[in-house]
Amino acid sequence: MAVASISDDSFDAEVLAAGTPVVVDFWAEWCGPCKQVSAHFEALADEMGDKVKVVKMNIDDNPMTAGRFGVRGLPTFMIFQNGQVTATHLGAMNKTRMVEWLKESAPSVA
Repeated sequence: MAVASISDDSFDAEVLAAGTPVVVDFWAEWCGPCKQVSAHFEALADEMGDKVKVVKMNIDDNPMTAGRFGVRGLPTFMIFQNGQVTATHLGAMNKTRMVEWLKESAPSVA
């Protein structure tokens, strides 16, 4: 399952109103660690995409949502369930760690 790109305009509908848990990758083009984790995030979507929605948001193009959720460093990953942030992770992770974090933070996904 491919990682969808979302925007300030589509965030509420795509993430807050989603019926399943959603993992959001807040990233920027200039961020080296963001580029490093991109392939891992794609792999997470391939492995877990049937249980969780996997999306990414470029904070330079969509500053309102990043500000709304207090994103201060990159990459920042957030898990949303029922319209609420249930977990946040700042910094790069490999796919194995992403899966572990997701299962720890959103048990319904495990």
